[in-house]
Amino acid sequence: MSQTSIGLFLDMMAAERGAAQNTLDAYRRDLEDAAARLAARGTELDRAQMTDLERYLADLRVDGLSPATAARRLSALKRYFRFLLSEGLRADDPSHTLTGPKQGRSLPKILAETDVDRLFEACNSRSDAAGLRTRALMEVLYAGGLRVTELVSLPLQAFATSERMIFVRGKGGKERLVPMTPSALEAVEAYRSVRPSHLPKSAEARSRAEKFLFPSATSKQGHMTRERFAQLLRELALEAGLDATKISPHVLRHAFATHLLSRGADLRSVQVLLGHADVSTTQIYTHVLDERLKQLVNSAHPLAKKS
Repeated sequence: MSQTSIGLFLDMMAAERGAAQNTLDAYRRDLEDAAARLAARGTELDRAQMTDLERYLADLRVDGLSPATAARRLSALKRYFRFLLSEGLRADDPSHTLTGPKQGRSLPKILAETDVDRLFEACNSRSDAAGLRTRALMEVLYAGGLRVTELVSLPLQAFATSERMIFVRGKGGKERLVPMTPSALEAVEAYRSVRPSHLPKSAEARSRAEKFLFPSATSKQGHMTRERFAQLLRELALEAGLDATKISPHVLRHAFATHLLSRGADLRSVQVLLGHADVSTTQIYTHVLDERLKQLVNSAHPLAKKS
């Protein structure tokens, strides 16, 4: 029954919650892992009791999984059992009282503004079709703080050169307006002249890819994949003389947020630009504000010690 129920759960998450494919894949992996581990103990996932789930979480600790991973898997189980309860497939929720392992909230990895400058210098040294596409990708990502999935799946009509705003479809299908910099506008305009060279040759694949700003000749979705952009970013980092292991699309999103805050942007504005549903998610960046306030007090307060 578990496999059928997992499929129904994923269908619900896609239809009612607007969960992205990456989110659905993560839920599937976590639930199938729990089902396999419980089956090895002679228990079916859908019939598991609280003690079964406690043993499952204990196994994760023994295997050395991080608290963050264990917490994510418990979260998947909680959503799953709430679904079974709401659909009448169970009369109780065995995960209701379970709590995940305590975990500290790590600060986001960011890049210094000088490192971002070096990435763009490497971009600007390329003038071929691939280079113009990479520059456009980088400019839009850093100008708007987009998630990598939002970036690579941008529809062609989302970006109008006559406007300085683009529509971005984020998590749960929520749309937001994101302003673009003049540099991003110019980069996209330059890329448009070579965009046809990135379209697939076959008619079927071409019709699928034409609607995206960054089409792909090889991906099933029709647009560039997240993995391909991450690869391009690593190559760019190496060319710029940076440590490629410390640079990712999400690190650039963090850099966007922290650089805005360090230059005086307020937290609420950054929340809206990032597409965070709750400001508490954005508050992880307040360490930047804290540092800026310390510098302000030390430099401007009349009682601050003079060097």
